[in-house]
Amino acid sequence: MREFLNVSVLAVLQGVAEFLPISSSGHLVIGQHFLGVAESGMRLDVFLHMGTLLAVFAYYWRRCLSLATDWRYAGKILLSALPAIAVYFTFKRRIDPLFENAKMVGALLMFTGAVLVGTRYLPRGSRDVSWLRALWMGVLQAVALLPGVSRSGMTLAAARSGRVSPEAAAEFSFLMSAPLILGGVLLEVKDVLAGDEAAVADGLGWGMLAWGTVLSAAVGYFSLVLLVRALKGKWFWCFGPYCILAGLLTLCFT
Repeated sequence: MREFLNVSVLAVLQGVAEFLPISSSGHLVIGQHFLGVAESGMRLDVFLHMGTLLAVFAYYWRRCLSLATDWRYAGKILLSALPAIAVYFTFKRRIDPLFENAKMVGALLMFTGAVLVGTRYLPRGSRDVSWLRALWMGVLQAVALLPGVSRSGMTLAAARSGRVSPEAAAEFSFLMSAPLILGGVLLEVKDVLAGDEAAVADGLGWGMLAWGTVLSAAVGYFSLVLLVRALKGKWFWCFGPYCILAGLLTLCFT
């Protein structure tokens, strides 16, 4: 029962925090810390991210189908993934230990909060995502490999700085995460099948992983709806004070 509750709590955290700009990786680290599963490995995290990716496909299914023929848009998505791929494989050994450092997460959450508050003062625009803006969003997505730095927060802030329309920014921000999440899942599955001890360190069976994936997908879908409304309603920046407060509390109590 404890295992079921732990997975459920982490799945809800992932579903809420993946789309709202409050850092899903950071909240998972904090959640694992307080649930006493901080040494659980990365396999569950990847499958929870897979669940929120399913939410993206469900919300943007028409756009996903159009990618088969819209090669320019698909190319921009692939371009945006390159910075994160380069950073991950170059600095993987330095990044991974940070997922066990709750105080580092707290500090980076405060950084995320400061960036979000700053978006309040950026002018709104109606531009589309160009190749250069896609690359800029990709650069900030690479920064979000650090736990506590919100991927959606960084990429949407990049879009706002380029005066991209709220609808286009949200759509591209979440679709650009697809190659990275799929790549992460494939790497984890490869390691599990190969019997890598680090990959199976959480000791969870496929049933628990499937439950976490489904729950994070369901919660993530409704979080995505909320974020799109926040972007259109001009209160996206309001998530900033929450991140600053959450980061400060994490620094004080971990």
